[in-house]
Amino acid sequence: MYPETEPHAHGLLDAGDGHRVYWEVCGNPDGKPALVVHGGPGSGAGAWWRRYFDPARYRVVLVDQRNCGRSTPDAAEPEVDLRTNTTAQLIGDFEQLRQLLGIERWLLLGASWGATLGLAYAEQHPEAISEIVLFSVTNTTRREVEWITRDMGRIFPEEWARFRDGVPAAERDGNLALAYSRLLHDPDPAVREQAAKDWCAWEDTHVRTHPDWRPDSRYDDPVVRLRLARLVTHYWGHAAWLDEDVLVREAGKLAGIPGVLIHGRLDISSPVEVAWRMAKAWPDADLHLVEQEGHGAGGRSTQELILDALDRFALRS
Repeated sequence: MYPETEPHAHGLLDAGDGHRVYWEVCGNPDGKPALVVHGGPGSGAGAWWRRYFDPARYRVVLVDQRNCGRSTPDAAEPEVDLRTNTTAQLIGDFEQLRQLLGIERWLLLGASWGATLGLAYAEQHPEAISEIVLFSVTNTTRREVEWITRDMGRIFPEEWARFRDGVPAAERDGNLALAYSRLLHDPDPAVREQAAKDWCAWEDTHVRTHPDWRPDSRYDDPVVRLRLARLVTHYWGHAAWLDEDVLVREAGKLAGIPGVLIHGRLDISSPVEVAWRMAKAWPDADLHLVEQEGHGAGGRSTQELILDALDRFALRS
């Protein structure tokens, strides 16, 4: 990966509804524009994202999506209201920032939840997108949410039983993400804290399907734990406010936009089928399956594929 670079510009976008969205720009001010679409939801755009881009050839824009990272208000604050944090509003933030920075078109690099958001953004504004590189591909459909919150229990039955039993008995047969979301906003801080621990323990379990898996140290921080749990359950509980399977159905809008999709064969919590169906529906996308890797970009093969794609796209005008 490339050496880490420091931002040469940054700010807070007044996105309305009380939201101030953090953004920063690094690399070559005259380089090819690129937008990082981070995962989570709620992870924030960490500095490690910068290292995928050749700083001599790219003008890289990183954004902390609403209510996370350096954006305010923080989803971990006790009285935070997430009703003005939806997929459509995040897309609006990207467009507002693109215009503020005077960018005509930019490449998208996204992962996991960022793949869902990046695809939704590109399908709504294809004229603003030059290329797309996605890894750990998701669409955040109701079927995918059910798979993660219920069906993965067939692989980790004991851990899933503890996860299910973290919500009141009357809610265990319903939408588990929404049930957890309610607990995470309970007036009692002890209830919120326990729900965050239970949710993040399951998050750390269902991605544990490849040899190099390590526990996610972010979940050791109670503030980060609550922030992530609140935002993930908020989005998953509503299937990202997207019509079921809409990203595949409308993939034709991406015609003419080159894409690279990278997915680990051992990413069982986000099955390969999701990336495969998207690649079949999007004629300009190349799908790369990495046999011995799971969810995320921790493996060397996934990193090499990301770097190769970005280096190749840097040469396109």
